[in-house]
Amino acid sequence: MQTTIKIQGMSCGHCEGKVNTELGKLLGVSEVKAVAAEGIAIITSTDTLNTDEVSRAVSAAGYQVVA
Repeated sequence: MQTTIKIQGMSCGHCEGKVNTELGKLLGVSEVKAVAAEGIAIITSTDTLNTDEVSRAVSAAGYQVVA
């Protein structure tokens, strides 16, 4: 299953790495590709993701999910 989220505040490869790391820690996530230029992250997971957990992970990386 693929989920695309919008993220505010990413501006570089370092930002992408932080988001990839935090989202990659979530249960069931097999791959994350953050794209700072587009302000998104594409998450591949085995099941539907909990939106609160996704928001907390992005916040832990220092950014914010945009609804």
